[in-house]
Amino acid sequence: MTIFIIVGMPASGKNIAREYAEKNDIPYFATGDIVREEVRRQGLEPDAKNTAEVSTKLRGGDGLGVTRIALDTALASKGNIVFLEGMRSWPEISLLRGQSDCVVIAFVAPRELRRQRIISRGRSDDSPSAFDERDQREIAYGAAIPIAYADAYILNTATMNDAMNDLDLIIKSYQNKNRPR
Repeated sequence: MTIFIIVGMPASGKNIAREYAEKNDIPYFATGDIVREEVRRQGLEPDAKNTAEVSTKLRGGDGLGVTRIALDTALASKGNIVFLEGMRSWPEISLLRGQSDCVVIAFVAPRELRRQRIISRGRSDDSPSAFDERDQREIAYGAAIPIAYADAYILNTATMNDAMNDLDLIIKSYQNKNRPR
């Protein structure tokens, strides 16, 4: 199994990887989905504050709790390739690499473009007024390190189709590297 680890700051375009996975029948697991499900399970309002608090609790003392949940689910899927999204620290990447072949793909976009995306998508767990705070929390989790050390990058400043095509080239490139000759 190869795990394609999708990283990036909020609103950098990571959901493009989700769409790609769905179109290509590739299992996709996101720590954010696990957090949002836990918020619902607890009957909390799915706002930015509650989502942040639940995320921090699920991460646990070592910061790896929600990643372990996502990894266990991904490994149980038995797919040849899977996507995992939401890793925010190098220890999370190391945990995954200890269990499977992994490729880290970073989505990057300028800060102001990401802010505009937050405003336009209007998700209940997003808050334009809390954008700076959320970025700082992500950086405190260690999100910049997996982005800096990624195996491949998608500069997501053009269209979704452009980013989707870039992702397809990366996935095919790594699949071709792993084919027996």
